[in-house]
Amino acid sequence: MSALLCQGPPARAPLAPGFVNGGVSHWYREAGRPEPGPRLPGSRTADVCVVGAGYTGLWTAYYLKRARPDLRIIVLEREFAGFGASGRNGGWVLGEIAGSRERYAARHGRPAAVALQYAMFGAVDEVARVAAEEGIEAGLVKGGVLHVARNAAQLARLNAMVEESRSWGWAQGDLMCLSAADRDERLRVEGAVGAAWSPHCARVQPAALVQGLARAVRGLGVEVYERTPVLRITPRQGPAEAAAVTASGTVAAEYVLRATEGFTAGLAGHRRDWLPMNSSMIVTTPLPDAVWDAIGWRRRELLGDMAHYYMYAQRTADGRIAFGGRGRPYRYGSRVDDGGRTEPATVDALWAVLTSMFPCVADAGRVAHAWSGVLGVPRDWCATALLDRAAGIGHAGGYTGHGVATANLAGRTLRDLVLGEDTELTALPWVNRRVRRWEPEPLRWLGVQAMYALYRAADARESGSYSPRTSVLARLADTITGH
Repeated sequence: MSALLCQGPPARAPLAPGFVNGGVSHWYREAGRPEPGPRLPGSRTADVCVVGAGYTGLWTAYYLKRARPDLRIIVLEREFAGFGASGRNGGWVLGEIAGSRERYAARHGRPAAVALQYAMFGAVDEVARVAAEEGIEAGLVKGGVLHVARNAAQLARLNAMVEESRSWGWAQGDLMCLSAADRDERLRVEGAVGAAWSPHCARVQPAALVQGLARAVRGLGVEVYERTPVLRITPRQGPAEAAAVTASGTVAAEYVLRATEGFTAGLAGHRRDWLPMNSSMIVTTPLPDAVWDAIGWRRRELLGDMAHYYMYAQRTADGRIAFGGRGRPYRYGSRVDDGGRTEPATVDALWAVLTSMFPCVADAGRVAHAWSGVLGVPRDWCATALLDRAAGIGHAGGYTGHGVATANLAGRTLRDLVLGEDTELTALPWVNRRVRRWEPEPLRWLGVQAMYALYRAADARESGSYSPRTSVLARLADTITGH
C-alpha cells in the first residue's frame, strides 16, 4: 500500500447512502447472502471428511468426486460455504506462486520451483474451464495483472522482478515491462513511472465463484453440512479412523482434510500453525462513463503496486473499483473478527490511496461498502499441500493472499494424494512441506506489528526520495519475520 498511509490521518472517506461496514463482504451484498444449509444431524462415517467449505475444501471435494463418484465425501463448515476468505478476497485468480520460489528451490532444486510456477499458470485456466463447464456465472475475465511503480525505488524493484523472472523459466510473454504509452493505453495511474504486465491473472466475483462451486459439489452428491463448527481433528489410532469432532457428532473417515486457511488458529492444537493476517477492502459506488474514459481499464486487468504495504484492485463487472490493502493486519492471540467490520481509519486510508492513484474518482464516487477478512500465513510464508497417510490427516493452505488460484491447484493435488497416485502434481515442491510454528504471544504480535510499521516507514521514505535503493527499513522488516 502507498506511503500515504503514514503521512498523518487522511481526509474522511465520503460514504454513500446505505454504506455497509462488514456484513461479510460487498460480494455477498451483490450476489445475495446464502441461507446456511443443514447442520450435521449426528455422527457419520465417510471415505473423506473435508473441514472447511471455502475454495480449498470445495475444490478438493469436487475433484475427488469427479475422479471417484463412489466415494462418500462429507464437508463440514462452521458458517456457510464461502464465509471466509473465499467470499471476501479481491477477486484475483492469480497465477503466481504462493510463497518464495527461492525457498522451494532450496529444498527441491530450481526445476521443481519452475514446475510449480507453471502449474500455477495452468490453475488460472483450470478455474475458468470448470466455471464454464459447470455454468458458474462469476464475471471471470482473463485480462492479466498490471503492476505499477510510483517512485524510483518501486521502479527499481519492478525492473528487477521482470529481469529475475527470466531466470525462473518465465518467457517474455509471461511478464513484460510496458512503455509509458502502452501503460497509459491500458490504465492511467496518477504518478506512475513504470509498469509491468502478466497475462496470468483473471478477474472474478469471488462469492459468485465459491457459491457456484458449492452448488456443483452438492450436485455431484457431496454432503455439505453448514453451521457445524469442528472443535478438533483426531488422527487414526489403531482401529479407530481419523475423525472430525463437532458438537453435533463426529465424522469418522479414512482421511480428514483440513481446509481452514485463516481460521486454522481456532482449531484445538493449531493456534500457532498459521498466522491469521487481516486484509481490508472498500468498493466504490458505480462510476460514470466519464471517469472510465479518463482512467481506461477497458481490458479488466487486475492492479497492484510495488509498495511494501501494497494495494490490490479490480474494476468490477458493474463499473466500480474494489480496492484493498492491509488495515489492522493482526489481532493479538490470533483472534479473528468474523463479522468483517473495518475500522474507519482504514476506510479513510484506503480511500486516500485509491484517489491518489485515480484523482477523478474523488468527485465522482463514494465508498459503498467496507469489509475485512483473514488469510493464512505460515512461518516461512510458503503454501503447503500435505497428506499423512498413516495418520489419515491432510491439509492445504497458507496461501499468503494468493489463494483463489492456489486453492484450485491444492484441490487437485489433495485428490491425487488421497487416491495414492504419483502424478506431476504430487511431485511439486510444496507437497508434504512442513515448517515450524509461529512464536507464542506476545512475540508474534510484536513481530507482525514491527514488520508493518517498518514497511509503512519504508514506503514513506521511498515516496519522498529519488533513490532507486529499497529502504533498509523494509529489509529489516523482512529479516524480523522471515518474509
